[in-house]
Amino acid sequence: MVLRSREPPARPVRAARDQLVTTFGDRETAPLYADQFEIYHGNANPDLARKISRYLGSEPGRAEVFQFANENIFVKILDNVREKDVFLVQPTSHPVNQSIMELLIMIDAFKRASAGRITAVIPFYAYGRSDKKDQPRVPITARLIADMITVAGADRVLTMDLHQGQIQGFFNIPVDELTAVHMLSRYFIDKHIEDLVVVTDLGFAKRARQFAEILEAPLAIIEKRRIGNLDRAELMNVIGEVRGKRAVIVDDEIDTAGTLMETVRALEREGVNEIYGCATHGVLSDPAVDRIRESSLREVVLTDSIPLPPAKRLQKIKVLTVAPLIGEAIKRIHRGESVGALFSSELTFTQEMLLWEEGSEDRPVVRRDGDGGDAAGDEAPVTSALARGDG
Repeated sequence: MVLRSREPPARPVRAARDQLVTTFGDRETAPLYADQFEIYHGNANPDLARKISRYLGSEPGRAEVFQFANENIFVKILDNVREKDVFLVQPTSHPVNQSIMELLIMIDAFKRASAGRITAVIPFYAYGRSDKKDQPRVPITARLIADMITVAGADRVLTMDLHQGQIQGFFNIPVDELTAVHMLSRYFIDKHIEDLVVVTDLGFAKRARQFAEILEAPLAIIEKRRIGNLDRAELMNVIGEVRGKRAVIVDDEIDTAGTLMETVRALEREGVNEIYGCATHGVLSDPAVDRIRESSLREVVLTDSIPLPPAKRLQKIKVLTVAPLIGEAIKRIHRGESVGALFSSELTFTQEMLLWEEGSEDRPVVRRDGDGGDAAGDEAPVTSALARGDG
């Protein structure tokens, strides 16, 4: 007699997911499975969260996040999230401390609502500069924030271009760090700028070297020294050949643009013809916008990891969306696939990211990166053109 094991019936994953991407009112009646995921956001960057949801063919979940008159923050989740895979999109940008508290309180709310897994999606990680004791009797605030996020109940963190990579080690939970270097470099490749040189400081040199390799351009280093606790840097030397070239200054963030302006002046003294700037995070604290407006910079390229209010929008500031990159990472984390494989075909993928826009659902873009793809017909229901690929 032959014994045959009984295989459990396949769970209707796709059918459940199809019901999730309807209206908010239908969410409570949809079957609940632990393999469903939901995207929620606070008040720091709701536009980015909506773009990420659009990329993934869904809509953000419903939640109330607001301040009382006494500045206490209140959070109420309006959907059933029991055993669901929850992604909270909340950069810790202006107002920084309020954004951090919103994130922590939201994590606690989802933990107490029995969410299956909570991923804090933090496109911009504030206090990243406070990553070491460089003076007597000062805190390591980047570690403190990491501890707070962990204690609040986050199961993992998805972030982008940390000020220093070692901040990942401050967490006792998994951290996936994305980078916008490939997307920014692809933007400048498409501009077909000749005699290009990539300029950065020592802190961003490793990623800037990758940026330069993609552009097939030489790398020049700016030696600088920060003066005390002021948002001001003093340039020392330009290391590398820049005379007669067109320069792209690359960094992880632009805050008051003081360092950027010092770099621009140093490059002008060295005889650079044209100067461009780019960074992942456009903090743009005052007087950054005025400095950029009055400078000789041809263009400054940023991402929407931090929202850019209308008052800070200039004709020479170009903003690229990171929604496809974060959305693709969320999809891979949810499926248990490799996030690092996002960059195995960076030129193809980043070109598609630059083409992606809201409302581009019918654009015929097909991805074939050959890593971790699904068979035809097994793809989760996504509607944006880039997300239809097998990545």
